[in-house]
Amino acid sequence: MGEFVKLSTEGLKEIRKMNPAMTSYNVEMTEVTGGTFWKAYTPEQIAGTEEVPPPDFSQGNPVLSMLEWIDPIDSKNPKLIKLAKAIAPGLWVRVSGGWATKTYYDFDGEGRAPEGYQNRLTKEQWINILDFVKAVEGKLLISMANCDGLHKHDEPWNPSQAEKIFALSKEHGVPVQAVEFTNEPNMLYAIMDGYTPADFRRDQDLFHKWLNENYPEVIKVGPCTCDPEPMRSYIEETGQEETSGGGGVADVFPSCSTKELLEGCTEKIDIFSYHYYNGVSERMKAMSPTMFMPASEATSEKYLAMAGNCAKAYIPYRDKYCTSGEMWVTESGDAGAGGHTWGSTYLEVHRTLNEFGCFATITPGVIFHNTLASSDYGYLQHETFDPRPSYFATVLWNQLMGEIVYDSGEAIREGAHVFAHSRKDGKDGIAYLVINNSKTETTTVELPKEAAVYRLDGNGDMRSKVMYLNGKALVLGENNELPVMEGEITPAGTMEIAPGACVFITI
Repeated sequence: MGEFVKLSTEGLKEIRKMNPAMTSYNVEMTEVTGGTFWKAYTPEQIAGTEEVPPPDFSQGNPVLSMLEWIDPIDSKNPKLIKLAKAIAPGLWVRVSGGWATKTYYDFDGEGRAPEGYQNRLTKEQWINILDFVKAVEGKLLISMANCDGLHKHDEPWNPSQAEKIFALSKEHGVPVQAVEFTNEPNMLYAIMDGYTPADFRRDQDLFHKWLNENYPEVIKVGPCTCDPEPMRSYIEETGQEETSGGGGVADVFPSCSTKELLEGCTEKIDIFSYHYYNGVSERMKAMSPTMFMPASEATSEKYLAMAGNCAKAYIPYRDKYCTSGEMWVTESGDAGAGGHTWGSTYLEVHRTLNEFGCFATITPGVIFHNTLASSDYGYLQHETFDPRPSYFATVLWNQLMGEIVYDSGEAIREGAHVFAHSRKDGKDGIAYLVINNSKTETTTVELPKEAAVYRLDGNGDMRSKVMYLNGKALVLGENNELPVMEGEITPAGTMEIAPGACVFITI
């Protein structure tokens, strides 16, 4: 028998006010400069009818077989700007990722990156990104170059590169407003040979002192780790049954802990940040089968609980190292190593919306979806910028769910993941999200009065690349116009939510 949910507009307990930029996103530095990134899946792999080949160990590093070259993103493309701006105004745009750590800022036109760097960022490329941030009415967060092209592991960090990117950004009218020192510093082996937690603590303190002296208004965010240790400790303490530490590829490869990177730092951060991924994708399944969850589990309680549990696991770290600060997930997606095969389909909508809902009930902060327009977990398809189901789901969340978070009064359970917010339109009442993650049972909802109902589904296909709203396909119109997303007026009484449907209800 399906679940029964009773909605109300009165007597709900207020939990908190959320950061209005909660649904922000990441732009990989490799998209800006051009470089290697995760291979795109084939249509058959996305549909679930073709297996993803295992990693190739013949090149030594098996990750190399999972990557392909991508050209720099066209950040001036009117379609990209229109769709990015439509997610919501005032969001953070994070320009970072693994490549950012080894990117040389070639703003003087030298034409090459010195030894020790992996790639180069030109002045034109960076100005194009600054113009993009301005066009979408965004705020800029970056991470810094920190590699042996800048300094050796036994040498202190120096500001020669930071001075260039901060100065150019400010001069162009789009200043850096927040910064993480290094992307995923717990993966020390990927930064430079011989780099230790003590070296990182030394260098982050030096960077933060430089910031305080030169750009004191910039928000210091950190440590930007993808560390499985907090989740593993949380699992042990609570008895949760989990398969992933929430660190994505860090669950597979050796890493140091968040504690090692922060314990003993003299300069304090303003925002505590971490990365969360729901295990590893099919690409890396052969390397770590226990960290992979198949599509059959994509709507399971175990899978959907991961994001909320990861946030709870990091709360003690935030409280210790960044007292009273917000918590930002500066990279989030369905799985490490470029996302699952279903990341571009309706099946990913459940995880996306459930993460928003759970995170808002646990902590104030921001979630940076990885990515805006690259790989199979991007909101938009690389190159074409065609929107995916999770894009439309996020736009709808921002159109309906206000900043005040309430206790819905409904315990999270299969068939009834219920989240309650104020209405985004400012009217009296409540905006609800009800996710029926059951594959077989219908959920019954009791409405206290007339409501606008927004039913999202895959029109009978959970791996559909097109999502439907009240039976209408969500696709772009002429001149890339977004479809009008209106609710269906439903009278007071009971209504049914079909298995696998995600439904917004404004009352």
